[in-house]
Amino acid sequence: MRNPAVFVPHFHWDREWYEPFQVFRHRLVTALDTVLVTAEANPDFRFTVDGQMAAVEDYLEMRPENRERVAALVAEGRLAIGPWLILLDEFLCSGESIVRNLQMGWAAAAELGGSMPIGYLPDMFGHVAQMPQILARAGIEHAALWRGVPGSVDGHAFRWRAPDGSEVRTEFLFDGYDNGLDVLLVPDQIRRALGEYAEMTAERWGDDPVLAMAGTDHNAPDPQLAAWLRRASSDERPITIATLDEYIRKHVRDEVSAVVTGELRSHVRGNILPGVISVRRGLKQRMAVAERIVDHAERLNALWSRRDDSRFLSLAWHKIIESSAHDSVVGSGTDETADQVDARLAEASQAARAVRDAALSEPAALVPSDAHLVANPLPLPRTALVEVDVVAPPEGSVLVATAADGSTHPVQLVSQAPTVLSDERMDASQLERVLRRIHRRELFGRLIDHYELTPGSLVFHLAEVPTSGPFDLLILRREVAAAAAAHPGEWRALTVEEARATALVPVHVPASGLASFRVAPDEAAAVRPTAFTPATATARTLTNGLVDVAVAADGTLNVTGADGTVLRGVGRLVDGGDRGDSYNYAPPARDVLVSEPDEVAVELLENGPLRSRMRVTRVYAWPAALSPDRDLRGTRTVPTPVETLVEVRAGEPFVRVSTAFLNQSADHRLRFHLPLPEPVAGSASAGQFAVTERGLTAEGGWGEYPIPTFPASTFVSAGAATVLLDHVTEYEVVGDGSELAITLLRAIGSISVNIHPLRDEPAASEIPAPGAQDLGVRIENRFAVVPSATGWQAANAVALAEEFRNDVLVTRGTGAAGGDLPADATGVRVEGADVLVSSIRRVTDDEHGAGTEVRLAALSDAGSTVRMTGAFTEAITVDLLGRPLSAAPVADGLELALGPWEIRTVVVR
Repeated sequence: MRNPAVFVPHFHWDREWYEPFQVFRHRLVTALDTVLVTAEANPDFRFTVDGQMAAVEDYLEMRPENRERVAALVAEGRLAIGPWLILLDEFLCSGESIVRNLQMGWAAAAELGGSMPIGYLPDMFGHVAQMPQILARAGIEHAALWRGVPGSVDGHAFRWRAPDGSEVRTEFLFDGYDNGLDVLLVPDQIRRALGEYAEMTAERWGDDPVLAMAGTDHNAPDPQLAAWLRRASSDERPITIATLDEYIRKHVRDEVSAVVTGELRSHVRGNILPGVISVRRGLKQRMAVAERIVDHAERLNALWSRRDDSRFLSLAWHKIIESSAHDSVVGSGTDETADQVDARLAEASQAARAVRDAALSEPAALVPSDAHLVANPLPLPRTALVEVDVVAPPEGSVLVATAADGSTHPVQLVSQAPTVLSDERMDASQLERVLRRIHRRELFGRLIDHYELTPGSLVFHLAEVPTSGPFDLLILRREVAAAAAAHPGEWRALTVEEARATALVPVHVPASGLASFRVAPDEAAAVRPTAFTPATATARTLTNGLVDVAVAADGTLNVTGADGTVLRGVGRLVDGGDRGDSYNYAPPARDVLVSEPDEVAVELLENGPLRSRMRVTRVYAWPAALSPDRDLRGTRTVPTPVETLVEVRAGEPFVRVSTAFLNQSADHRLRFHLPLPEPVAGSASAGQFAVTERGLTAEGGWGEYPIPTFPASTFVSAGAATVLLDHVTEYEVVGDGSELAITLLRAIGSISVNIHPLRDEPAASEIPAPGAQDLGVRIENRFAVVPSATGWQAANAVALAEEFRNDVLVTRGTGAAGGDLPADATGVRVEGADVLVSSIRRVTDDEHGAGTEVRLAALSDAGSTVRMTGAFTEAITVDLLGRPLSAAPVADGLELALGPWEIRTVVVR
């Protein structure tokens, strides 16, 4: 008997792409209607719903009456659903988002009868290194995928191993998730076509059944499929219809010899479309912002709030996960689709921000209104700089910040606000118009402290915190009406506020904790010594004793680290043409690179002692567009000023860099270069619970030129240069290992192009996407540069990246002015080398009640010994779906030994 064949009817459902979500949903409802009717009419029929519950949720929202029909088919094993909420792009969201995606998908599937236990990842543009561990720690032993598998795999399955050693058996869909469709093209010829396909791919299958994935994008299988396959089945080659779950559990061997470790980003058997990392840069930034805000909201809500805002937090996570779909945040859809993703991420941020601010408001009520509260979202103590609005000091005195323990710290004034907010002349009869601006006591965003009413003059004195006692608007109205009647003619209406300034304040905040401070004038502070080496500046240099920066004549930076490592020419900007599309970069055949500015200006903005800043403005002549044939950049250029803000802060071993410009050019790519002291053979980038090492090339062999551009989420390191990142960013090590290049902008105008110089087949239809040019958009990027001769681990990059990405949160107190500051408070503290804490949140279960869940990952080959302390007496280790694994009492903190690259989740109570 020849190899039997197993057909898996399914569809692949892009929730939004070349059409917006609601248009695709209309098709989805029709498709799943067809699936239900087909399955109910034919007991042999099986269907796999693409591994994502979003399609089921979207369907049942329109067809709620069909919920029991869906559940019945799931219970019979004829409809396979889950385990994901959405088929995500794994590289464009955080590791925590991947975990929440799996948790929410698994829970949604459970409500309908249960998820298939297969990590189905059919169309993602490559796969992250820690995916096998994520699946294994959720109890999932199998995966199935297509893109990114290296050429070393010559069969149809392999053992996929994560950095920690976790493995899942992985079905390799080497001909894509639609390989069965060619066999089905002519229903009367299925037996012959299947035989030819099996013969062509025989070396892949060995003695195993042939897997025929019978489905494609956005279409249900033909209702006659089961009948066609019954006719085509024979004793020589029997045909079975199965779900993907049934195929893996019943028809294949668990034992496979091939092993692949780490991320899957090979081009050898399928396009991985790496250009999506850098297109529509704004979506990547807003994804990072939304993830950060909901993370902070969860931590503050768990540790400092009595409110259970889990529904708002679930809403925020749901919106984020929907946006992480592999045709959503990637930016490879139409402008309509990108706008929807943008709005969804905004909703997620707004819901999370409301929870965060509500959680902060509870401890803020204990802080006097003339003081400020600071919250630290990180589980280690830190000294951070915060900007606050304060009363400006009188002439001859300076401001100091006083903490709750009575310690004082110097304050740096960075700006002073105008005191006259309005000065108007009007007839007495018009004074009532001025009073209409007052809302109870608020005027122009401040509060009325007192007013002066004299013949012909009305003066309001505003303050942020009034000190003059009660204010009665009705009395004011009566007094003004009487004065206007007694003194007709011209009046002056003047509104002034107390002299105010923006102050930069150093605040020490406990781990996951709270601190408060008050800023006030102090004449003695002028001679008080500081506890740190100050940040200072000259016309073209910045230093803080840990890192030095000098601006070169061409506007690039020479950065010197604490160990003497020098990075020269940092920030050389290189702009070139891009005739590609949203999926793949492609240079014009005759490209013109612009790397030298026409003008350079340097402006010193701040000169310490807490922060020093300068602005470097370089003006470039960038071509406005490509030529009509798209093989050459046009001759018309646009003068484009690029502002680079360079900043060093006291106590930080890195230089903060942000770039900004108004994009006026189409079809181009701009990169920020960091020349390296010595050529390197590779790089390392952090993200999704791992630090992944890569070489200078990528594996090719399919129809896509393997440009070695790679994603980095939290930092990227090459030799002596480590760059801390604000959001997922594309990078490449260029010049035979001599420079690290970070993409700041890739502007293109089409979803896909039919003829692409670096890709054989179109990735989609050639649909215009003018919004992806970012024309008229201010393009901003921020990162930090850490010079270190011994690489990212010695530079403590894991901890530095967390500090760089996660600012402390500050709010004004709302208690009675002048009162005592509350004592500092500590939340959960986590100590350990190269340990990432990806989540701290409130959890509740029926058996144990409320608790605090902490998820950690050891980001090193050596693992880490972790000590966790806080107000808890019990610790329960759980899997990634929250199921208990072990429990132990805790007397004086919790000691955890994390293995290399291990992800561990603990609930403490």
